[in-house]
Amino acid sequence: MHPTASDAPAAVLDLGADVVTIARRLVDIPSESRHEQVIADAVEHALRDLPHLDVVRHGHTIVARTALGREERVVLAGHLDTVPANDNLPARLEDGVLHGLGACDMKGGDAVVLRLAHEVGRGELTPTRDLTFVLYEAEEIDAESNGLYRLSREHPELLEADFAILMEPSNAGVEAGCQGTLRVEVSTSGVRAHSARSWRGVNAIHAAVEVLQRLAAYVPRQPVVDGLRYHEGLNAVGIRGGVAGNVVPDSCVVTVNHRFAPDRSEAEALAHVREVFAGLDVVVTDSAPGARPGLDRPAARDFVATVGAEPQPKFGWTDVARFTALGVPAVNYGPGDPLLAHTQGERVAVEEIERCHRVLREWLAR
Repeated sequence: MHPTASDAPAAVLDLGADVVTIARRLVDIPSESRHEQVIADAVEHALRDLPHLDVVRHGHTIVARTALGREERVVLAGHLDTVPANDNLPARLEDGVLHGLGACDMKGGDAVVLRLAHEVGRGELTPTRDLTFVLYEAEEIDAESNGLYRLSREHPELLEADFAILMEPSNAGVEAGCQGTLRVEVSTSGVRAHSARSWRGVNAIHAAVEVLQRLAAYVPRQPVVDGLRYHEGLNAVGIRGGVAGNVVPDSCVVTVNHRFAPDRSEAEALAHVREVFAGLDVVVTDSAPGARPGLDRPAARDFVATVGAEPQPKFGWTDVARFTALGVPAVNYGPGDPLLAHTQGERVAVEEIERCHRVLREWLAR
């Protein structure tokens, strides 16, 4: 465990402020992946001031928990890091919209988590379920560095719960579960020759037409999982081959990405991809499991009813899969349009930040 932050962190958060002010302050604290210490120090310092929370730090990941003896426990989680800046700092508030790096992904959601933690920690809100608040590092980079992943590997007891809400931008609606992702390299081989005497060789790039034809003919599944219809995909996302401008190439590699519904395991998804490319060389380069929605759980049903909108499936991969791996069903729910994440014009509507705070506060008190 990481030692307590100093009593005077370089950045200060006032969690007693309104949720939009907290969000703006978070945006103004630069926190590119691998550079989260300042924001983590500020978060830890602010949470340790709250008498009803037990606070633990692991690297630059902060966990705050209640111990109210409730029958159920819910996790509210958000990542603190952002992609690199792109002339989009500091934050600015214009016409009801908060602009700035991380406003959408996902400091608007982090502000909601921190404001709720303040209200619970100060006794201003008495939840009907025990709560675990997690603000974690390194979501935007490699999986091994991901703070939630490291916590799940090294201190899984801190993430034990009956239900989890990840504050990923979802237009303030529930996006349940997530699809898994699998990347493979499908290779074809040939024989090198001078291009002036090409008949003496075998062109590996030409042979790759077999890979592309199978992809073009592929019909993806659209399975219904826990009442939600997912849409799978199998697509070429890269191709490389060639030696020189006068050489028939002897190798070609097509990179293929498979997005699979959460009713399949990683092993089942890989078996399916190998079946599609039967007879060809297939090598896995990256894989992450999907996450079932878990909308049948009491906490999830109550939450969806409070939001009041029909839940949608999450087609992209998110850290809800980390919770599923621990046996904790999870949904994505946060302010902001995911299509704006990582863009120079990243922004989030103030109304969505306030609505997420209001909905979660109401639900936690039910």
